[in-house]
Amino acid sequence: MRVTLHLTHAVPKSEWFVVMPRANHPWRAAVHGRPSRAHGRSSYAGGVDALANLLDGPRGRGAFLLRTIMEPPWSLRMNDDAPLGLVAMVRGTSWVVPDTAAARELRAGSVAVVNGRGPITIASDPGIAPTIVCGPEGRRTTLDGVSLGETMSLGVRTWGNNSDGASLMLMGCYQFRGEISGRVLDALPPRIIFDSDAWSSPLVSLLGDEITTDGPGQQAVLDRLFDLLLVSVIRAWFDQADADVPGWYSAHQDPVVGRALRCLHEQPSRPWTVARLAAETGASRSALARCFTERMGVPPMTYLKEWRLARAADLLLDPDLTLDAIARRVGYSDGSTLSTIFKNARGVSPRQYREAVPAE
Repeated sequence: MRVTLHLTHAVPKSEWFVVMPRANHPWRAAVHGRPSRAHGRSSYAGGVDALANLLDGPRGRGAFLLRTIMEPPWSLRMNDDAPLGLVAMVRGTSWVVPDTAAARELRAGSVAVVNGRGPITIASDPGIAPTIVCGPEGRRTTLDGVSLGETMSLGVRTWGNNSDGASLMLMGCYQFRGEISGRVLDALPPRIIFDSDAWSSPLVSLLGDEITTDGPGQQAVLDRLFDLLLVSVIRAWFDQADADVPGWYSAHQDPVVGRALRCLHEQPSRPWTVARLAAETGASRSALARCFTERMGVPPMTYLKEWRLARAADLLLDPDLTLDAIARRVGYSDGSTLSTIFKNARGVSPRQYREAVPAE
């Protein structure tokens, strides 16, 4: 399947505004020593760039997706503790109402990505107080906790107050786990919104069709479509002319640094030196070291160490992997060597790190 994303104009920075605080997120990356929480197993097997890690790394598994149909007036309080949420309007309108910023209308064809763990309100009108709370794992309740799951069910993964309601939206909660994907999350603004005249993609329609299907392997199909839709929106935001693009994203466009990054990401277990990396990129050692440091903020071998530790931290989330096996995957001779380097960099041993992270 080939998916093409068209952008007709850039979304100005005035369209971004704060929805939730960005500081002290419990799921933020711990590449530089900050503890990371809420991780799960990692299936990362080597990717080509940081965005690819969203698909080829700690990808979505069992993502909560729901087709929601509502007849006004209505107001939903989203309090699901998910680090990333997506709303795609298929029919009608709704309003995204943050606690600390102005409300923003979503029209048919609009898509919104909300980055953060705090609550947010989605309503038919910004002045309507919430009457429904959307909690973790798809729980829908009244304000006093009475379940609405069965009483408002409208079919397979479909929910609402009226099957013919004026507002139809696809809603998804994405549980990112792992330090590598955390890099992408940290680079996003609190909210991204594209209106229908700013982008188009067949993925919303495909996801809408598949949400109401219930067959073998259906959750895997939904997870992958949601992955694709999410990455398409993020890539579209990064590709805007005036976007505040992180250095690691733009560095992949550099013919020398981009090649070096791909080598390090895809083969972290190789015994890399600056000379070997320079030979792979076709640049001199001095040119590679200079360009890499300018683009990435650290020399190549420093970056490699951080990347190896980030991958090791993700792999530690898989209880079936031994420390020796993880060490060999990320370029260390044995578990003892990895343990020493990991503890010096993170302040905790791999065992302590693994025990401190909640199970998936």
